[in-house]
Formats: sequence, C-alpha cells, structure tokens
Amino acid sequence: MKLKVYADRMSQPSRAVIIFCKVNGIDFEEIRVDLSKRQQLSPEFKEINPLQKVPAIVDGRFKLFESHAILIYLACSFRGVADHWYPADVSRKAKIHSVLDWHHSNLRQGAVGLILNSVLAPVFGLPLDPQAAAESEKLVSLSLSKIESVSLKGNGRFLLGGFQPSIADLSLVCEILQLELLDEKDRSRILGPHKKVQKWIEDTRNATRPHFDEAHDILYKAKAKFQLQRSVAANDERESSIKKVLPSKM
Repeated sequence: MKLKVYADRMSQPSRAVIIFCKVNGIDFEEIRVDLSKRQQLSPEFKEINPLQKVPAIVDGRFKLFESHAILIYLACSFRGVADHWYPADVSRKAKIHSVLDWHHSNLRQGAVGLILNSVLAPVFGLPLDPQAAAESEKLVSLSLSKIESVSLKGNGRFLLGGFQPSIADLSLVCEILQLELLDEKDRSRILGPHKKVQKWIEDTRNATRPHFDEAHDILYKAKAKFQLQRSVAANDERESSIKKVLPSKM
C-alpha cells in the first residue's frame, strides 16, 4: 500500500516531511488536513493521530506522528534515501538527535509563539498578543544566535559540519521559513544579523529544489495575503487620522 502523509503545508513540520519524501523519491499520497478549518480535531483524524496534530503518516497498518520520528522512520525504511539525511554512523546520528531535541524547546517554541501571536491568531479566532510575540521573538533571536555560533561555526555548509543536509537541516529551515509571514521589516530585523543562518537557509533550499520551493508556495501566497491586509489596515488608519485632524483646522 502507498504511504499516506496527512499534512497541512502551512505547518512547518508538514512541509519538512513532504519535501523529504519528494527529494528521496518516496511514493506517497498527500492527504490535506486543513488546520484553519480544525480538521485535525475530527474523529476520523483522531484515529490516525490521537494527539490531533499534523503531520502524521500511515504506512500499511503502521501509524506514526511527530515529524522528527516520521523523518527518521522514512530515512530508515525506504530504499534510495542517501546516507547524509540520517547517517548510519552512530556519532553523526546522535548529533542529529541532539539538534532535533534542542529544536523543540528553543527555535520551534519561539517561532510558533511569534507567528501565532503576531500574525495567525485571528485565523484561529484568537486575539493577537504583542507581549507574547515579543517574548517569543527573544527566544527566536537567541536560537538563531546559537545555531550560528555552535552548529554553523565551522567551514561546513550544514548543521553537522558537512556539505550535505540532514533531516535536522530540513526540519529547522522549514521552521525558520515561517518567519516569511511577518511584516518584512520585522523579518529583516530578526534574520538580518544572522548572515550564516541566511546562507544555510539558501544552501538547504538549493539542495532540495525544486521540491523546497513547491512545498513553500502556499506560505508565499499567505505572505502576500497578510501583507495586503497590513497595507489596507495602514491606509485605513492614515485616512482615519486625516479625518480627525481636518475638522479641527476648518
């Protein structure tokens, strides 16, 4: 039976799994679970993943959730996956696990909080929370600094110090790409100081093209939509300010 991948491409971990499958020629059926419509909370999806989050996979009778576990499973279970994604060498494999474990409570925690509280909250019927966004931004900036000073400190292009990406590179870069949803000045403020991180993002993108760009197409469309909304809101605010000022001068 064909592998089934339950995903929403607006989800960073979902994109990582989809890109990995396509880059490595893994035949799969992508089944969309629309997070904005709360489809992950349906009884049908709960049978796939009782935690009701994406991504999740079904491979025959085997069901699995959590993106890092999925990436490891795919790398180990399907023929033709290059060794650099999840090396057979125990020490290099351990380094990947170290990065992935760190990711959950640092970069991902910060990025999810930042994007939710500064952009996506209204999509889920929640209010924006500037204070929570500011705290999350601090964690994102600290995480990017750690990546640059620890994982990218050598001459290698990727997190393990080599010249080919691993599942850790793919997972973390997909997370950072979510910052595209921010206002451009905010994104530039956060990413601008981290030149090594920017180069690593481009190296990972180039190593996984054209699948990287295709998987992120929905993100760039959302970025344009949110930017238009911000422009309209800014224009409305300017017009409102002008209307308040004009009567006082007449």
